[in-house]
Amino acid sequence: MVAQEIWNQFIEGMKQTSWLEFIAVVCGIASVIFSRLENILVYPVGMINTSIFIYLYIKHGLYADASVNFYYTVMSIAGWILWARKKDGHSVLIITKSDSKDWRNALIFFTFCWIILLIVLKKFTDSTVPLADAFTSAAAFTGMWLMNKKKLENWTWWIITNLASIPLNFYKHLVFTSFQYLVFLVLAIMGYISWRKKLTHVTA
Repeated sequence: MVAQEIWNQFIEGMKQTSWLEFIAVVCGIASVIFSRLENILVYPVGMINTSIFIYLYIKHGLYADASVNFYYTVMSIAGWILWARKKDGHSVLIITKSDSKDWRNALIFFTFCWIILLIVLKKFTDSTVPLADAFTSAAAFTGMWLMNKKKLENWTWWIITNLASIPLNFYKHLVFTSFQYLVFLVLAIMGYISWRKKLTHVTA
């Protein structure tokens, strides 16, 4: 019965999907594919997605996720510049694996973002899901930060973000967006495998 109710809600939500949300989702999926391919188009295409979702998330009361998309937009500009840098016709930035120091810094960054966002959401917004909203946002902040540095583990944080975002967006009736995160999850796993193969090839 529960499964049937979820399915019915999914179908109803898909019918109510706005053209704006549809465009954002398509651009979001395209940007993740470009990221997996190490294609710089990840940034301009991704910025279309994030700009639309700033509006959509504020409208649906997911303020931390709205802040994430603002952060994505700003970081996309920085990442675009970093990925575009070349020397002798080759990208200066290459895929690398995080060492223990990188992992420590990432965990500290994630924890700091989670705590700050949680405090802000509880004290200054009417968010009904502050803990979950802050968690997904903090994980996404960390993933974007590592992606700009071409760290393999950026995909690990995207996997965590997607796993948490699927039920959160479904709960907030952003059904097509929830489906987007399901696709993102599959692409993130594929992205991790693809980048790991490239990393192994470079270090071999």
